[in-house]
Amino acid sequence: MNLRRLPLTREIGLGVLVYLYVPVVVLIVYSFNANRTATVWTEFSLDWYRKILANPSIREATWNSLVLAAAAGIGSTLLALAAALGTKTRFRGRGLVEAVLNAPLILPEVVVAVATLMLFVAIGVELGMAAMIPAHIAFCIPFAFLPIKARLDGMNPSLEEAAQDLYANRLITFRRVTLPLLWPGILAGFTLAFVTSLDDFLTSFFLSGPGSTTLPVYIFSAIRAGITPEINAISTIMLIVSVALVVTSFLFGRMRR
Repeated sequence: MNLRRLPLTREIGLGVLVYLYVPVVVLIVYSFNANRTATVWTEFSLDWYRKILANPSIREATWNSLVLAAAAGIGSTLLALAAALGTKTRFRGRGLVEAVLNAPLILPEVVVAVATLMLFVAIGVELGMAAMIPAHIAFCIPFAFLPIKARLDGMNPSLEEAAQDLYANRLITFRRVTLPLLWPGILAGFTLAFVTSLDDFLTSFFLSGPGSTTLPVYIFSAIRAGITPEINAISTIMLIVSVALVVTSFLFGRMRR
């Protein structure tokens, strides 16, 4: 059945796109508003971008977010790569292992965040980066695992077999054949994990301590006083960075060599 022939299909699709993207466009436009009132447009201005760049609290939150996202991206990608290689061959329980790896995708994040907070408090881990980094690594693993696993499953096994026929051992085969072929999936997985960690609020909110506030947590705290063009400007920058990284991940995923 051709879905395009169903009544109102195009109109419904257009309505969904409008619902999703018009608020984003409004946010971007009002980030350039000279008026401090978020809903009253006066004139174009870049003052809010200058102010957030000069704000030490925002700079600190940005640095914390980047450090956390980089650590989570690297850690989760390494673990995801090991998991993808470990589940490459068939064995009893492989489906269960993959289900556990992908569980953070379906579990409510607020439940996981509260459970992680209780665990760290029970074992005496100080809230802050020491708690946030392992927690972010854990929930970012499936975002790195899926593109790496997809890339690994799409590889031609005869390439590794040919290397072994030429007397290459497993380490050389991995370094010279498997790893170069996996690089697009690895980079795509790292990018997705980085963006996921960068945009996360719930886990960071529950586990952050003094001096470890991230941008999403800073925005949530600031928005209690009302939405201002300054908040719009921060959100616009985060949006641009996230979209750029997701597009980069998509391009890496399409690479063949």
